[in-house]
Amino acid sequence: MYKIFSIVLTALIIITSQTATAQSSNDTILMMSGQEVISMVYDTSFGNITYKNPKPDGDPITVETSDVFSIRNSKGEMIKYVQDTAGENDLTIEEMRYYIKGQQDAREGFKPHGAFWANIGIGLASGATGSFFCPIPPFAFTALSGLTKVKIKHSTVSNLEYLKHDTYILGYEHIARGKRKTRSLIGGGIGLVGGLGAAIILKNTGNSLIKN
Repeated sequence: MYKIFSIVLTALIIITSQTATAQSSNDTILMMSGQEVISMVYDTSFGNITYKNPKPDGDPITVETSDVFSIRNSKGEMIKYVQDTAGENDLTIEEMRYYIKGQQDAREGFKPHGAFWANIGIGLASGATGSFFCPIPPFAFTALSGLTKVKIKHSTVSNLEYLKHDTYILGYEHIARGKRKTRSLIGGGIGLVGGLGAAIILKNTGNSLIKN
C-alpha cells in the first residue's frame, strides 16, 4: 500500500513540475493593437515573429515584427517597437506604452450603448417611411458617431494617473470610436430592418405610417 502511494505521489509531482515548466516557458506577446497573446515564441528573425498557435493542433502563427510592441517572459521584456520620427511610429517607447494601455482599457470597459439605441430609433423611423433613401439617416449617424468626442468614464480606466498622458487618451479614443461606430452600425441596421418590415406589413394591409 505504501509503495502504491509513493508511486502515485511521485507521478503527481512530475506532472505538476511539467505543467509549471510549460507555463513558465510561455511568452506574453503584446501586440500594437493592445491585445495580448500568451504562447511560446519560436522565432523572431527576418522581420517576423512566429509563435505557437493557442488553438490545439493549429499551425504556428507568423506576424510582422512591426505589429508587436514587446515580448515578455521570465527573463524580462524584449521591446520590438522602434520609434521612427519620420514615419508613423513617432511616439517614444513610453508614450506608446500609454497609447496601448488606453486601447486595452477602452476595449475592456467602453460600452457604446447610447450610439446603439439611438441608431435603432433612427433606423426604425427612417425605415418606416419605406423611402428609397431611408438607409441614409442611420448610415450618416454611424459616420458621425466616429467623429464626436469620447467621454472617458473613470470606472473604465485601470489607473486614473493614465489620464494625465495624452497618448493614453489617444489610444482610448481610437478604440472607443471604432466600437461606437460598429455598435451604431449594428443598431441602425436592426432598426432599419424593423422599420422597413413594419412599413411593408402596413402597406400590405392597406395602412401606412406616413399620412399623405
